[in-house]
Amino acid sequence: MVNKKSSRKNNKKYTRDDLKKIRRSLVNQKSKIIEELMVLNEDSLRKSSRDASGDLSGYSFHMADMATDQYDREFLLSLAEGEREILYTLDDAIKKIDEGTYGTCDMCGEIISKQRLKAMPQAQYCIKCQEKKEKSSGR
Repeated sequence: MVNKKSSRKNNKKYTRDDLKKIRRSLVNQKSKIIEELMVLNEDSLRKSSRDASGDLSGYSFHMADMATDQYDREFLLSLAEGEREILYTLDDAIKKIDEGTYGTCDMCGEIISKQRLKAMPQAQYCIKCQEKKEKSSGR
């Protein structure tokens, strides 16, 4: 029988260089998302409906045009909210690297596989716990 503590230590084979590369990648992803959010904010949220449509005349809008503009704004806001959620997970992963806890599942404390972290470096849960979480939330 294998001791869990020694198993965790043996499975976690991230060198300082590995962690530096992962951290750099996370910071780059974070920067890109912040840039995208700034563009979304400038392009859609700061413009009035009239400016966004390109209509500079003094005439009133058709209701269908106003509804489409409103839908577009709400869609962009939902995209921005999704991007913010990703930012939070990236920040958490960076913090875990700094604290020395990167790569462990937030739910069960086991090591998250390197394959999973390679595909999704900000993963908070191992695959089993992620599945449990998704089942319990109805996804």
